[in-house]
Amino acid sequence: MKISVILPIYNEGDNLREMYKQLKSALGGAGLDHEIIAVNDGSADKSAEILKEIAGKDSLFKVINFKKNYGQTAAISAGIDASAGEVIIPLDADLQNDPADIPKFLEKINEGYDVVSGWRKNRQDKLVTRRIPSWTANRIISKITGVRLHDYGCTMKAYRSDVIKNVRLYGEMHRFMPAYSAWHGAKTTEIVVNHRLRIYGKTKYDLSRTFGVVLDLLTVKFLTNYLAKPMHFFGLAGFWTFFVALGAGILALFLRVFFQVHLIQTPLPLLTTLLILVGLQFILMGLLAEILIRIYYESSNRPAYLIKEKINF
Repeated sequence: MKISVILPIYNEGDNLREMYKQLKSALGGAGLDHEIIAVNDGSADKSAEILKEIAGKDSLFKVINFKKNYGQTAAISAGIDASAGEVIIPLDADLQNDPADIPKFLEKINEGYDVVSGWRKNRQDKLVTRRIPSWTANRIISKITGVRLHDYGCTMKAYRSDVIKNVRLYGEMHRFMPAYSAWHGAKTTEIVVNHRLRIYGKTKYDLSRTFGVVLDLLTVKFLTNYLAKPMHFFGLAGFWTFFVALGAGILALFLRVFFQVHLIQTPLPLLTTLLILVGLQFILMGLLAEILIRIYYESSNRPAYLIKEKINF
């Protein structure tokens, strides 16, 4: 099978030649039919020049240069769109991911898995700013998605192309691709990979990105579970709000009748009114979302389902 390796690159000029050397050694040593797609995500260093130099010597090394920095998710998405391989393997270009692990991913793919996720079990990063936030985020993501992986943040993964080609990626959603694929029926597993110290350059991640990851996770969960039925989400929120409003109203009357607490002495009547209005807004938002979803599917001629196989058509 043909392998497409995707390298998202942002200011990694000092690592590129060595990364290319290690990749060719791993791919060539295993005798793999391959292509390498390097996506330069608006680097401000010498990355573009080095990529052009490497591409001039190797026709299997392909380069996509962005006009500006769009982020790792956009870079991986562009690489996936341009790939021609049956198996797609993104990995970081900072030399912390080890290309020698690629055959291990392919072994699992050959066992019948659709998605193989890397697990940096012995992670070589700072404890407080990188490992602890990552551990926390992985626990939250696994809990919300129901797809339990130790390391969603590891870029090095392997996907069958037919599983990942139709997935549209936004924000920081590349890390959720295993969960997204699993929700659509993909068989997913995880393997331990070698993780190495960064030698050149600086990390592009900090503590603040953890919060963005959680917000993107909520977006993915909503789009996956409620894209075709948004009224189920907004309507449920509206009914729960009405229920709480009813409870607040009954409590206000109870205090008035049995404890002679006048309605103007408690905020409960105001809370009841407010919650009723909020509940109505949720219901109306659900109706608007239903209209928008119908416009989306009908105008794009997009089906509300994905077909795995057809027989005798």
